Amino acid sequence: MKNTKQVIALASAAALSVSVLAGCGGAASDATSESTSTATAEASNTAASDGTLVLAETGFEGKFSPFFAASASDQDVIDLTQLGLLGADRKGEMILNGIEGETREYNGTDYTYYGTSDCVVTENDDGTVTYDIKLRDDLKFSDGEPVTIDDVIFSMYVFLDPTYDGSVTMYSTPIVGLEEYRNSMSTLSKLIAEAGEDNTDYTNFTEEQQKAFWDAVNDGGVKFAQEIVDNMMANGATDVASAAAGWGFDGLAADATAKDFFLAIGEQYDWSFSAMEAESAGSALSELIPEDVYAYSTTGVNVGNAVANVAGIVKTGDYSMTLTTSELSTTMIYQLQMPIAPLHYYGDESLYDYDNNSFGFVKGDLSGVRSKTSTPLGGGMFTFSKYSDGVVYLDANPDYFNGAPKVAHVNMKETQEADKITGVQAGTIDISDPSYSLEVADQIADINGVEGEDGPVITTRLKDYRGYGYIALSAKNVNVGGDPASEASKDLRKAIMTVIAAYRDEGIDSYYGDTATVINYPISNTSWAAPSVTDDGYQIAYSTDVDGNEIYTSDMKSEDKYAAALQAALGYFEAAGYTVENGQITAAPAGAKMEYQINIGASGNGDHPSFQTLTNAAAALKTIGFTLTVNDMANASDLFASYQSGAAEGWVAAWQSTNDPDMFQLYHSQGATNYYTINDADLDELIMAARQTTDQEARKAMYKEAMEIILDWGVELPVYQRSEATIFSTERVNIDTIAKDQTPYWTYKSELNNLELN
Repeated sequence: MKNTKQVIALASAAALSVSVLAGCGGAASDATSESTSTATAEASNTAASDGTLVLAETGFEGKFSPFFAASASDQDVIDLTQLGLLGADRKGEMILNGIEGETREYNGTDYTYYGTSDCVVTENDDGTVTYDIKLRDDLKFSDGEPVTIDDVIFSMYVFLDPTYDGSVTMYSTPIVGLEEYRNSMSTLSKLIAEAGEDNTDYTNFTEEQQKAFWDAVNDGGVKFAQEIVDNMMANGATDVASAAAGWGFDGLAADATAKDFFLAIGEQYDWSFSAMEAESAGSALSELIPEDVYAYSTTGVNVGNAVANVAGIVKTGDYSMTLTTSELSTTMIYQLQMPIAPLHYYGDESLYDYDNNSFGFVKGDLSGVRSKTSTPLGGGMFTFSKYSDGVVYLDANPDYFNGAPKVAHVNMKETQEADKITGVQAGTIDISDPSYSLEVADQIADINGVEGEDGPVITTRLKDYRGYGYIALSAKNVNVGGDPASEASKDLRKAIMTVIAAYRDEGIDSYYGDTATVINYPISNTSWAAPSVTDDGYQIAYSTDVDGNEIYTSDMKSEDKYAAALQAALGYFEAAGYTVENGQITAAPAGAKMEYQINIGASGNGDHPSFQTLTNAAAALKTIGFTLTVNDMANASDLFASYQSGAAEGWVAAWQSTNDPDMFQLYHSQGATNYYTINDADLDELIMAARQTTDQEARKAMYKEAMEIILDWGVELPVYQRSEATIFSTERVNIDTIAKDQTPYWTYKSELNNLELN
């Protein structure tokens, strides 16, 4: 099943993560351009030859477009070849004064961040918000052409076009006039689908186009949906409706067909065929329907009175503009991490006339932009040379605004996971990112002949992963008397979570060693909104008893800790209405049970970070008469289906987060992925209030209060924050020049222009 079902889908801020550039103590601003050969160094058996740096990449799709890049490796190419309008610091907080630079402290060190622009955000009396953007006036694209605000406006209009089908979701923001601009045009696929198969009104399309569309739906579309149904029926679904529900599409009639399912998918994705590809269970939709029909979803058709511009986008000078939203949107600022793509390359300069509402292409026709998808041009650190035999070849950009790169060439090389360590050892790769584990750490130590991060062959740098692992209980399925929100129901779930929480340290240490840490709040530690251990009121998850007293003392041994957790759990069970006699649970209250099940995808053999934690907790609960069944599911899609369909009592999974910690999708009563089934008016109010201010400290306080409500519901136990590794060849890379204090928002690539070879 597609990965987007497992993560927070806040799209574009993560998808286009072009960073501002940093220097410690202002050093980056002193960087000077160096004479760089423009000849491309061919891939060789020895990394670092001819001033070439070789980076390991997982695999390219070849969509090297700032508008349409989708895979992580393709996006890496974009990050190195494009300029970003705004960027973020090591915590993911936005840099709004990039021209002069902003100095911020991280991990005890001050870092100065520079960018391409300044942005002043003003909340107006009428409820609108204005973003006043000023661009540097000395920027150049790699072909020598100057960067102006017209390039920014052109790029925005591509992202906002009604036929745009890339991963950036700027079109979902409340920019003034955007709704009118987009609604005055629809796509051919959407118009035909909404008209229905029996339509006889051919105002917006021809009868031939309608027939071709429905022929494609009835053939390839049905096959596409049937593959999903077959996949789900092999994992327990009994019909199309249950298969669709398990896949995340609720509400189909009991007698639904595969065609009904496909129509539901189309409606979900606004009939964008490329977006619908995310639902594939095998075949690509582009392989199942004719090419000309596939193009219907990127063919614009004017409907009603045409609207020629977006009123909220206003050019105020050659290097300045304003963008106005109709209301405060906390995600808008993150959308401004957009790349600045050259109008003269991706668009048509003859079609750019700002005063006459022409923005570099004909509205509804992005064919010219799409034609440049495989050959990017930008103003980033490096220039694209070619892509051949699994290698992307880049050359240093001598005009890069923050200093020309110190290495002449970068080869980004497709590399199998098994070769990511041995390639560095053998000298064919300089930098790679193996999937980190205790076994990987031991392998690197064996190669180096020493323990620790730095060795004579390989140097390792760890950073926290952008997400976190958790254990969940469904409020709908684990409660007392059918009332998920009652205090008794919360006490039942907290009884279970209190015992599980006690065993996290042992389980995570056994699986990850010191490459992961136990966390206590339902948010990634990498987020600026994550509570810190030094914050007032910071608390270990599920560490108080039913009366609010601390369960543990600082000098407790593990055995005492486990006993204290069990004793506290008995108190919660009793408060929930269970009969407790002589330290044993002997009966459950009405509407509750003596046994609940937690599903975990541990490959059927216990291979999961939380498996030992759960099994130890289950054994402990057994001693007081309560059964917690740990269901190890070999098929991951079966696990996902169990909780996405609402059937699971408990499950184990992980969330991945973006810069913005907005909680709506996960925890609001109307959230699309609120699988916990929390319905709490106070929580909803906090989540919405946090969306209505740009005051980061105020938002952080609101989110902390919201997380305390989530923990009080007993539906989620944060478990671990794992590490990601980047390894460097100690022999060929000057380790002193790699970025310090790396985070998910600030990697070695953020300062790749400063990296030197030995």
